[in-house]
Amino acid sequence: MKRTSLILVLSLIFFSNTSFYRPIYSKSAFYIVIDKSDYELNVYDAEGWLITFPVVLGNKDQGDKLVQGDRKTPEGTFTIVSKRVHAKWCRYIGLDFPTPADIQKFNMRKRQGVIPRNAVQGGGIGIHGTWPHEDYAIDQYQNWTEGCISLKNEHVKQLYSMIPVGTRVTIRK
Repeated sequence: MKRTSLILVLSLIFFSNTSFYRPIYSKSAFYIVIDKSDYELNVYDAEGWLITFPVVLGNKDQGDKLVQGDRKTPEGTFTIVSKRVHAKWCRYIGLDFPTPADIQKFNMRKRQGVIPRNAVQGGGIGIHGTWPHEDYAIDQYQNWTEGCISLKNEHVKQLYSMIPVGTRVTIRK
């Protein structure tokens, strides 16, 4: 009996400390809504709206991301999966793009002939700052990224410190 209990306890410890168990994707009390048409990133918690930051995107075309290299910002619901200090863009907050829903949408567009059959979906979408000393791009609504969401460096630092990995992010028009 002791041996069975020991094996059970060791198994629980093993599985809770391996890649099968993902506490970083736990639900956050915060969530973010990025409105592409208003160039705004809004942060909410369980009690409601907290703060709004101005943002710029990849392309003036407000459409959904179709293929790698189109510089469009994807639409949908994502999760923050990583955070790191970035040498060029101050802070980088990585999103889980493409999600299974994005992959399905991409494949459907291929079947419908909306995008070429040899098109590549791409990835690496996140929320980040600007190049050093180029926060004016946000003030002037200069869309400059490859599809990411860019904030002023002071704002991305503030967001970085308040939002944990696992936070839900909705990007819409």
